[in-house]
Amino acid sequence: MSERKVLNKYYPPDFDPSKLPRLKLARDRQYVVRLMAPCNMKCTTCGEYIYKGKKFNARKETVQGEDYLGIKIFRFYIRCPRCLAEITFKTNPKDGDYDLEHGSIRNFQALQAAEKLEETARLAEEEEEKNNPMKLLEKRTMQSRVEMERIEELEELKELNERQAIVDFEGMLDRKQQQKKETEEDRKIREEREVESELEQLLMENGIEKRNGIIYKRVRDIDSDEEEERLKKLPKDGPLKSMKLVRQTEKSKLQGLIRLKKNESTGISSSTQVKPFRSSEQVPLADQSNSSKESLSLLAAYGDSGSSD
Repeated sequence: MSERKVLNKYYPPDFDPSKLPRLKLARDRQYVVRLMAPCNMKCTTCGEYIYKGKKFNARKETVQGEDYLGIKIFRFYIRCPRCLAEITFKTNPKDGDYDLEHGSIRNFQALQAAEKLEETARLAEEEEEKNNPMKLLEKRTMQSRVEMERIEELEELKELNERQAIVDFEGMLDRKQQQKKETEEDRKIREEREVESELEQLLMENGIEKRNGIIYKRVRDIDSDEEEERLKKLPKDGPLKSMKLVRQTEKSKLQGLIRLKKNESTGISSSTQVKPFRSSEQVPLADQSNSSKESLSLLAAYGDSGSSD
């Protein structure tokens, strides 16, 4: 059958398309189209309910003298499926909807009612702004504030994305998988090494080192002046005072009180005072014993001279 179908037509050599008569059609001519009901409606003649989406064979025509911003408006004619009464409606490009003209009424639609209320509120607000400049200024300030808040939120989101971009998610996943793979013994060994490293760090901070299993402690050098200041800060009657320190202080007091008397045999006078020594200085035990014997002999000589006088 394909060879019988005519795809091209024959045009003779003397064909002149300008001689063809123009086809004259009425402007309000109608076309038969297949469409569906644009909304839920009720026939005013018989009360039949026609639901949205029901199909009809309708006639379409262009509305004369009406348009919206150059957009043509079309009218449709359908018949009620029960009483065959004619129902007409036309397009509404302004609202993107259809307007019922004759033969039916639209059922209540909550969405359409809400849209109408919103539109009326918007128009009332615009009218108030035109009459009240303070209201317009307040609205502009609110809009600028909202815009600044949105800009701040956008900057925070950008910073958050930059932080997440720096994070190495693949490395984190690899470490997590390695932790899952390691056995219980490996985990214990790793924890012990971490504890040992932390302990060594603490010992280093306190001046203690560990080499070849031997612990070395670093002792800070203390000067004599620092030692004297430390001894001054100690309490006088405190339990921390040693007996050695007590003996040294008593000897220094005795030596400060003793004076040498003029010796008649030699003719040499010595009224000089014995110089006290510091408590921080370390005196050998032999020197301490000699100094104690000398002090006792001096005391005996001082007593004899007093009795002779």
